[in-house]
Amino acid sequence: MKRVNIGGQAVLEGVMMKGPSSYALAVRKPNKEIDVKVTPYKSMGEKHKGLNIPIVRGVVNFIESLYIGMKTLMDSSEYFEEDEAEKNESEQKKPEQKKESGNSGYLIGTLIVSLIIAIGVFMLLPAFLANFLYKLTDKDIIVNIAEGLLRLFIFLGYVAAIAHMEDIKRTFMYHGAEHKTINCMEAGKDLTVENVRAATRFHKRCGTSFVFIVMIISIFVFMFVQTDVMWLRLVSRILLIPVIAGISYEVIRYAGRHANVCSNILSAPGLWVQRLTTKEPDDDMIEVAIKSVEGVIDWHEYVECVRNDSFE
Repeated sequence: MKRVNIGGQAVLEGVMMKGPSSYALAVRKPNKEIDVKVTPYKSMGEKHKGLNIPIVRGVVNFIESLYIGMKTLMDSSEYFEEDEAEKNESEQKKPEQKKESGNSGYLIGTLIVSLIIAIGVFMLLPAFLANFLYKLTDKDIIVNIAEGLLRLFIFLGYVAAIAHMEDIKRTFMYHGAEHKTINCMEAGKDLTVENVRAATRFHKRCGTSFVFIVMIISIFVFMFVQTDVMWLRLVSRILLIPVIAGISYEVIRYAGRHANVCSNILSAPGLWVQRLTTKEPDDDMIEVAIKSVEGVIDWHEYVECVRNDSFE
């Protein structure tokens, strides 16, 4: 077996895990049963080698992760929409092909709207507000640092605010279950509820860490754009998003594959933020995360390779 990096995401009452050739969505249904749906998937980087070069692969991975994440999140919500419809005896069955086609269009539309809102709130708003500092100083470095700090403040404030919502709390618990399961497997331990429960809920390759690294990298990248013209400042923020995403991916990739002082320093801020975005899961949530891993990889063989250091 080759060494692979399993990634995942918490969804509504479930966990999505992405393996080397597929991704699995495991959801605890309203009747308490666990449903697992496995979808074959081959990344664009594997199909087109030109998209697998440094920086570019980060942009491709970011877009693919957004798409799969949004799709599985919507798929998980359907379990509970169907349950509610059955209770109200108002469910209307439609042809599967038509439903899937409609969902695809709705998914893309939702993804685009979500991206626009995220870019507006976390990228353009801080740049817009920081630009007013030019009335107090003419030093670009001060304005750019202030913009970066404001961006971090907005992001952390947003995470802290939604953490108080009941549904989000449970999602953060599933997020913890996802991390614990991956950490347990990568440590060479069998995926049992007891072993997973004992693992840490923090992981270097977490999407939260990626977003936080994006915030940090943006401070340095935007220092190369020195202008007090508002529209140029805002346009530059949009155009440089792929560059920042690509660099941030390489940083996370390095930190996730190495265990040294440098990687620990790079990972530290993201791991700290995960104290907000992950919570300790209950045993039922851990069971769901284990089922999701089983959908994309033979963890028994993987764990055996870790113990014997026998990866190809």
